[in-house]
Amino acid sequence: MIAANQLEQALAQLHALADPQKAIEAQAYHKTERPYLGLKVPQIEELTTVWRAESSLEDRIQLASDLWDSNIHDARIAAAKLLTQARIKPDDTAAWDLICQWVPQFDAWAIADHVCIAAQKRITADPSRIDTVEGWTTSENMWTRRAALVATLPFTKQNFPKEFELDIRDRVLGWAAIYIDDKDWFIQKAVAWWLRDLSKHDPARTAAFLDQHGERMKRFARKEAAQYLG
Repeated sequence: MIAANQLEQALAQLHALADPQKAIEAQAYHKTERPYLGLKVPQIEELTTVWRAESSLEDRIQLASDLWDSNIHDARIAAAKLLTQARIKPDDTAAWDLICQWVPQFDAWAIADHVCIAAQKRITADPSRIDTVEGWTTSENMWTRRAALVATLPFTKQNFPKEFELDIRDRVLGWAAIYIDDKDWFIQKAVAWWLRDLSKHDPARTAAFLDQHGERMKRFARKEAAQYLG
C-alpha cells in the first residue's frame, strides 16, 4: 500500500464490502450518529491484517489516525485493529499516544471495546502506562471511565502474578470501589466483568472486595461478579 494514498485505498476496500441493510441495523443497535457500512468484524480483521503486513509502523499509525478521523464506525474499528498487536517494534509512544487521544472521544461500547483491546496490548507491554490509565478514572465521559477497567483486564488473568501485577490488581480494585457508587449500567457491568475475571484466578481478592463493597453494587452486577465463587 502506498503511504500517500493509503487512506483512500483503505476506505475504498471498506466501502466495497458495505452491506446497506446491515448498516441500517448497526446504526439502530449502536444508537450513535455516524456513518455505518455494515461490515462484520472478521471482514475488518481480514483487511487490517493485510494492511499491517504491507505498511511500515509509521504508515500504519498514520492510517489508523486517518481512519479514526473519518468517523465511520467500521473505519474506527479498523483503526483499533491496526494497533492491536502484542509486540510493536520499536514500542515507542506513538501507538500508545494515539490510543490515548481516542479514549476521551468514546461514545459507544463497540468502538470503545475494540480500542481497549489495543490498549491492553500496549499496557501489558509497558505496565508503567497504568499511571496514564488512572487519569481516565476521573473523566466526565462515562465511556472513558469504563475504559480504565476494560483496558486493564489482562491483569486479572495471572495464576502466579508478580508483585507489580498484584499492585496493579489492588490499584484497579481501588478504582472499582469508587465506581460502584455510579449506578450507570455500563459502569456496574464493567466492575462486574473485572471482578468475575479476577475471581477465576484470585478468588480471595474478589471475595474480599465483595464482602466490603458488594452491598453497594447493583444486584445484577454483584451476582455476575460472584458467578465463579463458591
